[in-house]
Amino acid sequence: MDWAVFISVAFVCVIPLIFFLLPQRKLALLLIVLAYIAVLFGWNNMQPSNDRIWMPSVAKNPYAITQGNQVSVHNIRNFDYQTEHDFIQNYYDKTYNLDELETLSFILSYWDGGTKVAHTILSFGFKNGDYLAVSAETRLELGEPQELIQGFFNQYEMLYVLADERDVIRLRTNLRKEEVFLYPTRVSKENVRKVFDVIMTRVNKLHQQPEFYNTLTQNCFTALRADLSTIAPPKNLWDWRVLANGYADQMLYESKDIDTDLSFIEAKQYFHI
Repeated sequence: MDWAVFISVAFVCVIPLIFFLLPQRKLALLLIVLAYIAVLFGWNNMQPSNDRIWMPSVAKNPYAITQGNQVSVHNIRNFDYQTEHDFIQNYYDKTYNLDELETLSFILSYWDGGTKVAHTILSFGFKNGDYLAVSAETRLELGEPQELIQGFFNQYEMLYVLADERDVIRLRTNLRKEEVFLYPTRVSKENVRKVFDVIMTRVNKLHQQPEFYNTLTQNCFTALRADLSTIAPPKNLWDWRVLANGYADQMLYESKDIDTDLSFIEAKQYFHI
């Protein structure tokens, strides 16, 4: 465990002991202040980076160049998977006509066998049949395990993966055997363009200024949700399903953002891939 994480965890555990076990309250408060300063020092000295030896799946940082109604997207991932961990790394660049950008889909993938937590992806659809998916992911270094607790303490960078829809869906359905659902949304064409612009701005910012992933506040769902909130205030600001994002599709269904007239149970079955 990183020393800054150790200090942070120790701070949470030790503070109650200091306050209740030391009879001298002034001394206890002094020690608490010193411990707090140590935690701030550790956190303030941690800086995200784009320059590490990354896992192949998150090795390339995408970016986009927009000129009028044309956008050139670089480093779009489209791996040729033999197995989950055996693949040929393919990336391509593509220029899209933004006048043909029409739809936005919400993808939910249950990866742990449960339904409380899921991975979320957005997919932009174009009139000519092209689809560009965006997935906010933990950017792990080569050989680095992903741990829940470390994700609270600035231990991982975050990457917006721009991928061919066939990459991110096939990886999950065919190889990882995850339960994947693809929901069309009722976002208007005008707002789809606005969302796309916001996402590309965020992608370019991360290309220049890396950010930390956070298990709670900046994960695969909350990061994209924050981007969407720049277009319109979220309808479910304090909904518990923001954190238990495995139920995010139900939340979007109740707010009438899913494009369907089916009941939720029927929609869940219909949009299952």
